[in-house]
Amino acid sequence: MDIVKILLKLFGLAKDHIDNDLENARPLRPERPVQRPVRQAEVTEKSPSEWKTYFKSILQSEFPSYSIRENVPVTDLAGFVSDEAQLYTTRPTQVYKAEWGQPYTFVLECDGKAKAVVMLGNGHSHDSNVKYLIARMYAEKLELPYINFYTQMPNERNYVIGRIRKFLN
Repeated sequence: MDIVKILLKLFGLAKDHIDNDLENARPLRPERPVQRPVRQAEVTEKSPSEWKTYFKSILQSEFPSYSIRENVPVTDLAGFVSDEAQLYTTRPTQVYKAEWGQPYTFVLECDGKAKAVVMLGNGHSHDSNVKYLIARMYAEKLELPYINFYTQMPNERNYVIGRIRKFLN
């Protein structure tokens, strides 16, 4: 029904057939909101050791040309050094030592040399935790791909394989 008919009815200037139109008119908004099904990825809760086992099995089966080391301290790759590199722009002279870094969950090696690091973390650990930031900084200084995975995400097998391959090639 158009706005003119509604105004005429309100001011009592309309004909009787407008009464019928008002009674039979559809409401402008639905009375109940339309509910759409929400699709959420199924995320199974895994313990940190289950995540490590899951990723290790993928690395061993899909990347057999690499040897895999677990829980590798940053100092094993970078040595015991301090660095004047900036983690935060607000503290440009802060020294960050390799031994303060989060150990790399996995290091992929070929011919005795590290080729990439794989880090597992929960929440925003890769983005805000200083230990992870130090580990990432030293991986970048060593020109190693730093491949991080969030354990609160599904991390389906094909996704993990594709992502690691992307970094290794």
